[in-house]
Amino acid sequence: MSQMRPVDLDHASRLVNHGPTVLIATEHQGRRNLMAAAWSMPVEFTPPRIAVVVDKKTFTRELLQASGRFAIGLPCPALADLTYAVGSESGREVDKFARLGIRWVPGPVLGLPLIEGCVAWLELRHIPEPHTEHAYDTVFGEVVSAQADARVFADGRWSFRDDNAELHTLHHLGAGTFAVPSRIVRARPVGDAS
Repeated sequence: MSQMRPVDLDHASRLVNHGPTVLIATEHQGRRNLMAAAWSMPVEFTPPRIAVVVDKKTFTRELLQASGRFAIGLPCPALADLTYAVGSESGREVDKFARLGIRWVPGPVLGLPLIEGCVAWLELRHIPEPHTEHAYDTVFGEVVSAQADARVFADGRWSFRDDNAELHTLHHLGAGTFAVPSRIVRARPVGDAS
């Protein structure tokens, strides 16, 4: 937790623009839930807005719409089992936090559960878009707070290196299999002879 630093909201969309699997936390009137989602993306820079696909039949969607808020966490390899587990069952009948022993801290702005062990967090206010939500299960949120682990995200950029591989984000490949960024390619300006 000591490595988490606030992220300037001008850079908040960069936390998800590389396509990681995310954990979506919701809470309303004492009930909470956590689910994994593979489809999220930035849709606006200023103010920062994120879209995530959350099926209308899920308990997460029910809590999100009732409360008007949600949180996004970016898990790393140490949370692969948890990420798979929360993405494989409904929280409607069981409190996943209690059953799985999920540790969390309250978010700084909305008080939502931010999952310990994630390398970045965002708290979002729901932006109602009834047609898109009903037709495509796509939910929009405006980022009101963002934090990231300074060992892997600093100065508005991810820094995936061999020496911080345990902090790389997860990318879902299906059936409980995830990939992590392992090789970075830096582009040079076209025509650069160096």
